Amino acid sequence: MTTGDKLALLREKKGITQEKLSEILGVSRQSVSRWETDISFPETDKLIKLSRLFECSIDFLLNEDSQGNEESSTDVSIDDCCKFIRECGYFFLATSFDNQPRLRPFGMIYSNKKALYIATDKRKNVYSDLIMNPQVEIASYNLNTRRWIRIRGRAEAESSILIKDEMVNDYPLLKQKFSGDTEMFLVIFKLLIDEINVF
Repeated sequence: MTTGDKLALLREKKGITQEKLSEILGVSRQSVSRWETDISFPETDKLIKLSRLFECSIDFLLNEDSQGNEESSTDVSIDDCCKFIRECGYFFLATSFDNQPRLRPFGMIYSNKKALYIATDKRKNVYSDLIMNPQVEIASYNLNTRRWIRIRGRAEAESSILIKDEMVNDYPLLKQKFSGDTEMFLVIFKLLIDEINVF
C-alpha cells in the first residue's frame, strides 16, 4: 500500500472530503488529490499534521510495505547510500540543540566508498549543533521510486585535505562559495553510521 493509498483510506475512514482536508491543511484540493494518487508528496510539516489528524505515525504513512520490507545496514553499501540520496537531489539532516530537534534540507553529500561526508559553513548554526551534539539522522525520499532512506549516526569533523579536495571537486559550487578569505569557513563532516534503513 502506497502513501497515497493510506492517505485516501484514512481520510475516508474519518469521513473527510478532499476539500475539507485541504482546508484543514491550508493547501489546494488538487494537492490532496495529487498526494492520494502518488503524483506528489506532502511536505514535512503537512506529514506531521496528517499523522496527528489520522492518529498514526509518520513511519506508517511513509512505509509503503506494511509488512516492513526494509533493507538493513548490512544490505546497503556506503556508495549505494550516496547514490540513492544524490538521485533524490536533496536530503534532510536532523540535529539536536538544547534537547530540541532541528531539521534542515541539504544538497551535497559525498562518498569515498568508505564513508559519507557532508559540507557546511562554520558560521552556520548547523556547525555548532554538530560540534555540541554529533548525533544525527539523514532522511531522503525518491519521488520516482517512492522509497526512503534513513541513516542514523554521528558526525565527526574531517581533517583530511584529500577528502576536502575530492568533495570540492565533486561540487564546484563549494569551490565558488569557499575561495580566498572564506575558505577557512568550509568544514567537512564524516558520518559514522550506526544504522541504515531503506524502505
